[in-house]
Amino acid sequence: MRNIYTRLALTLVSFLTVVVPTITYATTVPGGIYTWRAPAGASDFRFQNKPVMHIGNDVYVGIPLSFKPGQAILSYNTNAQQQNHAFTVVAKTYSEQHLTIANKAMVDPPKETQDRIAREAIKQKKLYNSFSTPVDLDRGFKLPLEGVTTSLFGHRRFFNGKPRSPHSGLDIAGDTGAPIQAAGNATVVLAEPLYFNGNTLFLDHGQGLITMYCHLSDLKAEVGNKVMRGEIIGLVGATGRVTGPHLHWSVSLNGYRIDPSTFMQLLNRNLRSE
Repeated sequence: MRNIYTRLALTLVSFLTVVVPTITYATTVPGGIYTWRAPAGASDFRFQNKPVMHIGNDVYVGIPLSFKPGQAILSYNTNAQQQNHAFTVVAKTYSEQHLTIANKAMVDPPKETQDRIAREAIKQKKLYNSFSTPVDLDRGFKLPLEGVTTSLFGHRRFFNGKPRSPHSGLDIAGDTGAPIQAAGNATVVLAEPLYFNGNTLFLDHGQGLITMYCHLSDLKAEVGNKVMRGEIIGLVGATGRVTGPHLHWSVSLNGYRIDPSTFMQLLNRNLRSE
């Protein structure tokens, strides 16, 4: 009789081991990041048909703010065969932020600026969707400016009472002229004034990881420059659509803007654990 119970217990343990679901982390939300330790030998990771960043076996999937909560699929190859890995995106409610912009042309741009805005949007989208060779990120990411965060990622924004797109980065207050540092090793792929963003830098950190630095008073780097983590790349300013001097810092992964704070914490934690 005892042997029967033993066999039943072992069968139950085996069954439970098989059906344990994939763990869903609080970061796996619209605008968040899903991280996964892939099996050895896996390659060609893709999400929504876009290539995805990985460092060693650690995979980082950027999830768009527009993603509807529910099941998501990450595809990859092992032994020349495509495999699918399912994970769950959970809902998150972002808060609202109401701002008053004195320059009304920055809320409702005049017709003569529409072509410029459209060209700039196309240029930025192309950079966000690029996927370059890996860059050494062994030292991780750092905050490009120490200061008070005045606007969080994902805020539903209203300018002069009018709804606009959710906030795509962090706003960090700073004195005009304060130095801004590169978050990590990268290549400068854009350095120019943009209509809404003011003086702007885009850094390419490899594998679809792009950071953007906006509203600068001065650019200290040029397109093509190789910059290192902590290197000064610009100065705090109030150019473009602003209410005062600050840095707007965005992080884009596999073409989607994601929460910079969450990404930095996950990247640095994973690198330290290796």
